[in-house]
Formats: sequence, C-alpha cells, structure tokens
Amino acid sequence: MDRALAVLLSFSTRRTEWGVMELAAEFDLDKSAAQRLLSTLTHRGFLYADPVTRRYRMGPAVWRISHTWERRGGMALLVEPVLAELADATSRTASFNLADGAYVRCVAAVDGGDVPIRDHPLVGELYPAHAGATSRAYFAFLSPSQRQSLMYHRPLAKFSDLTAQDAHTIEAEMLLVAEKGWAYSEGEYDSNTRAIAVPVFVLGRPVGSVSLGEHKREDLGDIRDLVSLLSQTAGKLEALLSAQSAEPR
Repeated sequence: MDRALAVLLSFSTRRTEWGVMELAAEFDLDKSAAQRLLSTLTHRGFLYADPVTRRYRMGPAVWRISHTWERRGGMALLVEPVLAELADATSRTASFNLADGAYVRCVAAVDGGDVPIRDHPLVGELYPAHAGATSRAYFAFLSPSQRQSLMYHRPLAKFSDLTAQDAHTIEAEMLLVAEKGWAYSEGEYDSNTRAIAVPVFVLGRPVGSVSLGEHKREDLGDIRDLVSLLSQTAGKLEALLSAQSAEPR
C-alpha cells in the first residue's frame, strides 16, 4: 500500500508519466514487481496505460477523489485555520481562490473586520480574470499564450467605471503584477471594495490566489502595507497543499 501511494505521489508537473523500467529503477523494484504495481493501479483507475507508448499516466480515479475532496469542503477545512490567522491579524477578509477556467473561484473565506466585505457569503463566487486583484494575482503568472486562450477570445464585462476592457491595457497590468509578485485593486470588480492578492503555487505551478479584502468604509490604514504578511500566508498554504514544510518566500 505504501509503495502504491509513493508511486502516485511521484507524479508532478515535471514527472507526468512512468515507464516500467524507469519506475523499477526509481523505486528499487524488479521489473515484474513494477509491472504488477502499475497494472493494479491501472485496473483501479488511478493510472492510465497508453496503448501506443506503454507508459503510465495519472488516471480518472485521481481526478474523482480530488474533485470530491475540493467540492465537498475538504480543502476549505484544510485552509480555513490559515485564513483565520491572517484575518484576525489584519482585521480584513481573507480568502483562498482556485483557478476555474477564465475565473478564480473562492473556496474558503474568513472575515476579520467589523464591516463584512460583502452582505452575502464569498465562497463559490467567481472572479473574472480581467477585473480585480484576486484573479489577476493568478492569471499574471500564466504565460501570455495561456491568458490569450482563456481571456481575450470572449467579451470582457464592465463591472464599474474602473474595469479595464482593452486587452493591451490588461496585459500590461498582468506583466506588472508578475514583476512585483502581488496585485492591488480598488473598485474594479466591486466598486465598494479594495484588495491585495498574491499567487499560490503547488509544486511550482500556479493554482490560484490568496487575497485580503476590505470594504471602503473601513479605515485601517493602507492595505498594501500587508503584502509581506499575505505572502507568508501564501507560503503556508503552499506547504499545506504540497504536503511539505513551509519555506519563506
């Protein structure tokens, strides 16, 4: 069992497939043992065997388990204590958001201020790629071609007078965010709020963002002074989601 789990955990953005001999060498197995292990995982749907290359990739059972865990609240329960620590320390609303097509979707949120940032729950809300720090902190760390395929082939909605709709303007802001490492917005998506956000990476790949937001009625000082603390929180989330020890950013 432990060896099977170790094989599944060995897949990453750099290691997307295994051959029988490669796996045998990596895990110090003989060829027949490696073949049996891969065949068992394939039979249960955790791996897929390419009939042409005879190499093994992750299978649909992995997606089914991860989808159930995230959509049924498992991820929220995992990250909420980290968000609560940030919300309590800053008196702002902290949220964790995952990529969802041309949006990022709020998975978990914790209010820390006296004035809630919204009069309705944030969890489940979709933030469009072109409007606001929460989404821009993720999309800025994709390649230009990825942004092009996700964002610019569709109409860009205008949420307020501050919402940019010109692709060149949006792209310039994306490049600036990628250079700085964080995003700031005020009134682009919701005219009553301002926010800062940083990307969250898992095993070197951007998966979403963590953000701090506040209602404009709040007077708690410049929210941009909290970027360092927000980056520390992103590091904690990355460690949780990568099953690794947190490292300073």
